[in-house]
Amino acid sequence: MLANRMNNLKPYVPGEQPKDREYIKINANENPYPPSPKVKEAVVDFVENNLEKLGLYPDPDSLGLHAAIADMINKTGGVLSRARVENGEVTPDPKDKIPFTVTPDMIYTGNGSDEVLSFVFYAFFDSDKKLICPEHSYSFYPVYCGFYDIPRLPVELNDDWTLKTDKMVQLANENHSSTIFANPNAPTSLGLTREQVREMLEKAPKDQVFVVDEAYVDFGGESSIPLLKDFKNLVVVRTFSKSLCGAGMRSGYIVANPELINAVTTVKNSLNHFPMDAVTQVASTAACNDVAYYVECAKKVCQTREDFISFLKKNGYQVNDSKTNFVFLKKNGLDGKKAYEFIKENGILVRRFDTPGIEEYLRITIGTQEQMDKLKEIMEKL
Repeated sequence: MLANRMNNLKPYVPGEQPKDREYIKINANENPYPPSPKVKEAVVDFVENNLEKLGLYPDPDSLGLHAAIADMINKTGGVLSRARVENGEVTPDPKDKIPFTVTPDMIYTGNGSDEVLSFVFYAFFDSDKKLICPEHSYSFYPVYCGFYDIPRLPVELNDDWTLKTDKMVQLANENHSSTIFANPNAPTSLGLTREQVREMLEKAPKDQVFVVDEAYVDFGGESSIPLLKDFKNLVVVRTFSKSLCGAGMRSGYIVANPELINAVTTVKNSLNHFPMDAVTQVASTAACNDVAYYVECAKKVCQTREDFISFLKKNGYQVNDSKTNFVFLKKNGLDGKKAYEFIKENGILVRRFDTPGIEEYLRITIGTQEQMDKLKEIMEKL
């Protein structure tokens, strides 16, 4: 009764969302802060004064949003936590300044970065070529490989959880393959510098698309967007869910040269001509237009993260120096599953994976300072 292709599907497993009680939820890498008040104002204004537009199809290409995203990237350099705000004006840190102007035709938006990634997989990765990716990275990559029947060639990580970049490039050349990885990576929280990504791009096949997933870059990583000037095969995937406090809005985008943007748009128009509803477009545009608010949110998350990492190290935990809004940790002699269960019993949800090699680790999203202080009290009892 079912198509044979169903045999390849291994669905994504998100962080749990139990309903048995109220929890402090720091297991899904959501932002602990709400969207900008200007997002609320824009949505309320749209519904109150343009209700009839909900009866009409939205802009299928989200052109206004594309312009707002391009403007936001140019102002911040693609890394919110290092951007500067003075008298309401936002400017990039010198190390993040982009050596060209990002234009709206370099932007594609979709229903969250998961849908965007799905279209990227369809547009650029073939079933007759192995896709190069890290063994431990975003768990949707193998899901889409199964969905589109794309063979995957995972590359083990170094003992310190960094990527084996030379090995990835070597395999990409041997197999004439595309490459994808998250930078900073999940769940390890570590990132490559822009120069390390450049070195990979210089050595990787120039006629195969090279995808960098920057879901977490705003919390201290280095964006690869400046490299678009020199590498036409580069695609940068980003999301509103983390640093833009918008996981419930389902808004994601890519930054790439217009030729690759057009290819992904063709995929979109062959599947769902209207992936972004009118309200989401309004909310996302308002978020981009108040980027100063999100710069401050990102800085607060980073400050709380550093405080929590200091606590962990003082209490004997092994923890990576995170460039994300989460930490990846374990403690010798402490069973990962038991630690996860104890924390849950005390009213806080964190993330643990059954994946071999990381089953003793916890991934903990950075919440508010108050939430993390409550977690500290619980972890001191472990």
